[in-house]
Amino acid sequence: MTRAAGAANVGGVAQRQHYLFVCVNRRPDGAPKGSCAASGAVEVHAALKDHLKDAGLARLEARACTASCLDVCWVGPTIAVEPDGFFYGRVTPADVPEIVAALREGRRVERLVLAPADFDEAGHDGPPRRG
Repeated sequence: MTRAAGAANVGGVAQRQHYLFVCVNRRPDGAPKGSCAASGAVEVHAALKDHLKDAGLARLEARACTASCLDVCWVGPTIAVEPDGFFYGRVTPADVPEIVAALREGRRVERLVLAPADFDEAGHDGPPRRG
């Protein structure tokens, strides 16, 4: 992906092609839904920022942002990828290099993409599952 492929300059600030919103919401220990922060999301966000920078994607292609609750706590840590319109779930820092490589190649890491059933809170009890 190159600047010509879609990065724009809006008001002097680079408009990136992708924004990765990492939920870093924290609930009290023992909360039934769990929380992304308690599941390692802060570390995922830090790793994502570092890997995007190292890959040369941070300046014009992609930005790792923090977000509050994305409403899929039970599959955290969660990343909303926009404007692509999908979520990654159960992400660990070890998944980040694969996520960045996929972003560079214009594809998704399918094993991390949340399925429709993952958005159904009723089907999930207790802390986040690992895939």
